[in-house]
Amino acid sequence: MPKNLAPSTRRGVLAALLLAPALWSTAGSAHAANLDEIKKRGYMTVVTEDDFRPFEFVKDGKPTGFNNEMVDALRKYAPFEIRQEILPWPGILAGVATGKYDIAITAVLMTKERTLSLDFTSPIADATHYYVKRKDDSSIKSIKDLNGKTVGVQTGSAFLSRLPELQAMLAKEGGKLGKVVEYSSYPEAYQDLALKRTDFVVNTVINLKALVAERPNVFELGQPVSGNSYPAWAVKKGNTDLQKFMNDFIAAQKANGVMPALQKKWFGEAFTLPVSYTPEQ
Repeated sequence: MPKNLAPSTRRGVLAALLLAPALWSTAGSAHAANLDEIKKRGYMTVVTEDDFRPFEFVKDGKPTGFNNEMVDALRKYAPFEIRQEILPWPGILAGVATGKYDIAITAVLMTKERTLSLDFTSPIADATHYYVKRKDDSSIKSIKDLNGKTVGVQTGSAFLSRLPELQAMLAKEGGKLGKVVEYSSYPEAYQDLALKRTDFVVNTVINLKALVAERPNVFELGQPVSGNSYPAWAVKKGNTDLQKFMNDFIAAQKANGVMPALQKKWFGEAFTLPVSYTPEQ
């Protein structure tokens, strides 16, 4: 992590953490379990994110997006009840790693560091990192123009571990990475970008395409700033039976056409993805 990393922005985080469980929790005091234990107790606890378009978000008081529709498909597939809780991103991975939830059905980018405490399903999308800038900012036309500029990212984002890739790109052009500002959520990062408090934001190409489609007069998609990245769903390390069950579910949804149709609906294209992936970074 670079030395010039700014403190995390905490606007609204406490309120969100306090309110989200009360508003959305149906999981009770359940603990992560293996597949046999889940079958015996009759339900699986699933946690999803509250605002990460187009993977999952809340609209008109209802959860929607790619992953929430996949949860709907899981309810039809699983021989047990699916109990869902919707949370801000900062509490999700820790909740799965410590056994509070059985699985995170959100866009968790697979990284080498995360494999120390989590096991992952098959990838659910292609999520290479790109940058987005203000449309009226003529000072940024390519990677080299990011030299010394302020970048916004989400706290806990996998991109933080891949910053050396962008640093290397800039170094080739004789430049260097500027100030890195972390936010509790990407909508906050986009807001500060629009308000000219930062110069660009880095996120997956899927998320940024959705952002630009919604606000084409404000934002403009840039270029890739990392190698290939894949998001997947996460279970507690060593929960291999549940991991296999979820991989079988994903394979079934690919075969019956549900998953490709949802990818086209939410991402604009259906991906050809590896069945498994071992991150190098």
